[in-house]
Order: sequence, then C-alpha cells, then structure tokens
Amino acid sequence: MDKVFQHQQFEAKIYEKWEKSGAFQPKIPIAQSGRRSLSKAKGLTKQPDNQTTKQPFTIIMPPPNANEDLHIGHVRFVTIEDILIRYHRMRGEPTLWLPGADHAGIETQYVFEKKLAEEGKSRFDFDRETLYQMIWDYSMEKRKNMESQLRALGASCDWTRNKFTLDPDIIKIVYRTFKKLYDDGLIYRGKSIVNYCPYCGTTFSQLEVETVERDDELYYLDYGPISIATTRPETIFADVAVAVSPKDKRYKGLVGKKAVVPLINKEVPIIADDLVDPKFGTGALKITPGHDAADFEIGQRHQLEALSVINLAGRMVNTPEKYLGMRPEAARVETVTDLKEAGKLKKTENIHHAVGTCYKHKKPIEPLLWEQWFLKVESLVKKSLDAMDKRQVKFVAKRFEKIARHWYENLRDWNISRQIVWGIRIPAWHCEDCGKWTITAGEKPQKCLECSSTKITQDTDTFDTWFSSGQWPFATLQTAEKGDFEYFYPTSAMETAYDIIPFWVIRMIMLGLYETGKVPFHEVLIHGLVRDKEGHKISKSKGNVIDPLIMVERYGADALRMGVVWGAKIESDISLSEENIRGQRNFANKIWNIARFILMDRTTKKSQPNADDRLILKELEATAKKVTKSLDTYRLNEAVEELYEFVWHKLADIYLEKTKTRRAEAQETLESVLKESLKLLHPFMPFVTEAVWNELGEKESLITSPWPQAS
Repeated sequence: MDKVFQHQQFEAKIYEKWEKSGAFQPKIPIAQSGRRSLSKAKGLTKQPDNQTTKQPFTIIMPPPNANEDLHIGHVRFVTIEDILIRYHRMRGEPTLWLPGADHAGIETQYVFEKKLAEEGKSRFDFDRETLYQMIWDYSMEKRKNMESQLRALGASCDWTRNKFTLDPDIIKIVYRTFKKLYDDGLIYRGKSIVNYCPYCGTTFSQLEVETVERDDELYYLDYGPISIATTRPETIFADVAVAVSPKDKRYKGLVGKKAVVPLINKEVPIIADDLVDPKFGTGALKITPGHDAADFEIGQRHQLEALSVINLAGRMVNTPEKYLGMRPEAARVETVTDLKEAGKLKKTENIHHAVGTCYKHKKPIEPLLWEQWFLKVESLVKKSLDAMDKRQVKFVAKRFEKIARHWYENLRDWNISRQIVWGIRIPAWHCEDCGKWTITAGEKPQKCLECSSTKITQDTDTFDTWFSSGQWPFATLQTAEKGDFEYFYPTSAMETAYDIIPFWVIRMIMLGLYETGKVPFHEVLIHGLVRDKEGHKISKSKGNVIDPLIMVERYGADALRMGVVWGAKIESDISLSEENIRGQRNFANKIWNIARFILMDRTTKKSQPNADDRLILKELEATAKKVTKSLDTYRLNEAVEELYEFVWHKLADIYLEKTKTRRAEAQETLESVLKESLKLLHPFMPFVTEAVWNELGEKESLITSPWPQAS
C-alpha cells in the first residue's frame, strides 16, 4: 500500500465495479407477501423468499435540473441520501434509490435563453418545435454531465431505473392525472388575477413569486369626497370603486356615494368591505380588480367590473393617450407629475413594504387578469392535513411541519398553466367554432365534444413544472419496473431542501393522496443550506462558490462528503470551506495508514486477548451501537463524529500504539476491528473503505457486506 491514499487511482474504478455488479439494485424476494411474482421482472436482484422479511427502504431522488452542473447544495442532498441508502442496504433491507432528472420548465428555458442572448439570438427567432428541440438537446447534454457528477460523488442509485420528467411514460401519467382532476371537477379554466412576469412572458403560481422588502412612496390622492393612499398611482385608470372598512366610523356617511377618479374624472361607488384595513393610509382603498389580488376578491364580492391598463408586454393600455405604451414605472412618474399639476396629490410619504418579484429577473411581478387553467386545492389540502394529523406522513424536524401547515392553510387555487415552450404541453383542445375546450389524456380528439366541429387546436400552454414533479414519487415507480409501485410505494423518506417545501413537498402529498389514496412517503427529511466558513450564503455574486468537482479532484469524494455532514444536524445550515474538506482528506489518509500498518505484517500468534484487546472490542461495540442509533434517527453528524473519535483516537492513537510490542498476538483483533470499522465508515466514506476492504482480500464487496451487529 502507498503511504498516501491516492483517490484518483481508485474512485472511478471502484464505482464502475459497484455499478456493473448490480450492487445498486434492490435485493427483493421472488414473492413478497403473496402480492406479486418478480420472476420475469427486469432490473431486480432476486433472492429466495426466506432470505428476508424486512421492509423495503426507498428514497426517490429529488431530480436535479437538467440544465447545469451540480452545485454544493446538490452535494449535500446526494451525500445524505447515499449515506442512508448504503446503511439500509447493509442492514439487509431491499433498498431502492431511484435517480432521475427534471426538465425544470421555466428554469431551463431561462438558462437557455441566456445562452441564446450571448449568441445574439432570442427565443422569438425560432418556431415552437425548433426551440423545443434545441432546449432538448441542450438538456440532454447537461443531464449526461450531471449524471457523471453523481457517479463521481459515489451516489449508489439504481441507474437501471433512471427517469426523466419528460419521459413519454411519465408524461402519460401526468396527462392521466390532469384528465381525472378535470373529470372530478377540480380543474377549471377561468379569468383571475395571476402573477405575471412581462420579461419571462409567463405566469407564476403564488409560491414562485419572490417577496422582497423595499422602500417606496405612498401617494395620498384626492378622490373628491374621500382621499385614498396607494403605491401604484399609474393604475388609477382601471379603478372601479373606493372601499372602506364597515367598522370605520369616519366614512359611515360616505358608503353608497360616489368618489371621483382624478385625471379622468370618472365617478366610482364608495363601498364597505371587511378586507380593508382602516389603519393603512387614509383607511380608504382604490379598488382595481384587474391589477390586484385583494381588489379582485373585493370586486367579485361586490360584482364590480375588472379593467386592465397593463398588457402582456408590460405596457400601458386603455389609458389617456399620453401614457399609452409606457412601462408602468415610467407611467407612475408621469401620472404623479400630472396629479401634482391637477392639485390632486395631497402628500407623499415613505413606506417599507413587501413587493412580489420574478424570482429569475428580480423585477416586480404584474398582477394581471388573465384566463388560465386552475386546480382547486381545497379538498386536496384537507386530505393532506388529515394525513399529517394522523401521522401518515411525518416531518422529522417539527419546525418544517409548521411551515408546511402554514402553506396549506394559505394556499389558493393553483394556476398550473405556463406560457413557455419547454415542458409538458397541456392536453386541452380549443374549438374555433363554439369556443369550448375538450380535455383528453393526451390524445388529440377527432372532433369537439361540444359541437362536433373538427376545427380544434391544442392549447399552446405547458404545465407548471411543479404539477408534473408533484407526481414524481408514484409516476417513477409506476413506470420504472413492473411491480415497483406495489412493492416500494409509499416510499420511506423524502429528503430535500427546506426552500422547496411549498413548491414541491406539499404538492407531492396533495397529488399522491389524490392519485393513489396513499401518502407518497412516510417521513420528510429536510436539509439546510451549505454556507461558507463565515456563515454567508454561497453565491456567484459573493465570490464564495465552492466547486464540488474541483474539491473531488483535489481531495476525493470521501472528503467532500464528510465535509457536508460534519458539524451540524441535517436540518440545520452548515458552514463549509476548503479547509474543512482538506481536513477530512486527512481523515481518509488516516484510515488508509491504519490499514497499511495493520496489513504490513499479517503474522498471527495464538494467545488470549489481553485487557487492551478486550477494551477496544468493547469500545467498538459501543461505537457501533451509537452509530446505528444515530443513523436510525437521522443524526448523521453525531454518527461521523463518533466514528472519527473511535478511529483516530481510540484505535490509532491508543490501541495501535499499544500493539506495537505484541503485533502477532494482537493481529487477529486488529484485523477484526479494522473490518468492523470499515463497515461503519462505509456509508460516509465509501471509496477509501472499499479500497482498504479490497486490500484485505475479502471476496464480497464492502458495499453489500452486512452491517455490524451491536448487542
């Protein structure tokens, strides 16, 4: 053995050996509880019924976006999930980690459009089919790179079941779910206020709008008998009422009378509504149902007209001529100037408030009135909360359950249609003659179901990417291998980042319960962010990015893996630096050198174990017990710190030193302790442990060896 563990010489070869051996595929009984026969199933490693009665352990990998290389955040989730998968595999459980990639909708199209812009091109230069194919080719290239990076990190997922959110069989299931929801009256097409980004050219759900706090001007305007306060004077041309609180005694005598919109001298009714906050501004609100969600709600209650003065291009329309074609920001400046000249601007003051912005362009979202496809969520939310109440699905960290409940309790009907090319096109067909829609499970109808006309065209919109990925757990298992869904669903755990609890986790529970009648996973394990050594969020703009591929090349995958689980609970943010990773490389070398010392002379001499031998065996057993308990309760940081203490200090610093004068007598104990230590370390540091295991001359790979039994 070399003096130093040369990870570059081992990692790729070891991974290839694992993958070719079928070690990543679940060992499933030929028949499990009489439910099915797997004798003809593809991709399953079969074993006799009597070899296991253990429940399967399953994780569906959160599919990385097929549009970029893996970043350090991906490393954390991959490491956490791989540790759990390797541990349960060694426990003898039928273990499945199903990998995949996400087409990622607007995320990918946005990245691709930036690439086009660098080439002096735009999405508008291409027809729909050409643009789609270009993005497809780009995504397939990025997906291939991403999967190579997963392998470099040691991800022991079952590549024979690899899925993509745009696989035809996945799309078929998404269509089936959409049709069922429609038939059950849960899908409707209607006009409502939607969150629209004029720069992206598409709508977003309420969850995708990034709320930022900023300082703006609050304008107090003269509306005749009443004054109002607003941050958006440019939309006064779409006002249809002024609303006050019914409890506000100041305005009791004005309800039912008329206010006058300045600059256009339009009379609008003064109404009372409980949604008005009497403490905001003057306590009177201009009601603009076409450009504000709360105003739209008030307008619906009072049967008010909804007018629009901003179009899909983000330009002013239906206004006096001087404002036509302006951006809203420019129109605001011009409107305020005109209000001053007309004597209708009473005062201004600063306001610190929350503003919805596009999470890609960071520009303000325009609330617009537009006809879209919506999913009614009330009944789905009720079933999801009921499942959580009954503990059918549990959040390992309670604080994240509170976050999920908060989102459920505030969820409105979900706008699931997007105005982009990249994604799953909605299977809705519009009739030119009667204007009605025909919904299918993907196939084109021969004629309109309403009037029998053959003049029908498919909707150009695509599904919100979270609508399709919300079906990921059952869609993957229903399409991967025959019998997978019946055996592995519901899955054991969903491990993901806390920032997508509202985007993805709650949607998976909703759609999983609706489509299958069961929760998609029993436990939700949320991990925190990876931050730099100062605790700052890692980002390109801060210049503190840690490139995982460079770290693997320099220090090895084992060192990087240890770095992202060391020192903090899974659910907590973790600080990481190159120094941390280098320190874990030193630990990998320590393991290698311990083995090198033990294996340099394998001469044995029969003798009774002495006190030192008995002590190290006792401490090994205690360590195995603690590590097992920590892994069972997802306390990975405690497990690695326990192992580090045992291997570096108790084994290397103390016991090895004491055996130097009695090597032959201690050799059997040394090798036994080394083997059991390698097993305990393997889920965390798979490459160096497998490399040492091979040096021991063991016939079976370490990856499939049994976990140490702690009494």
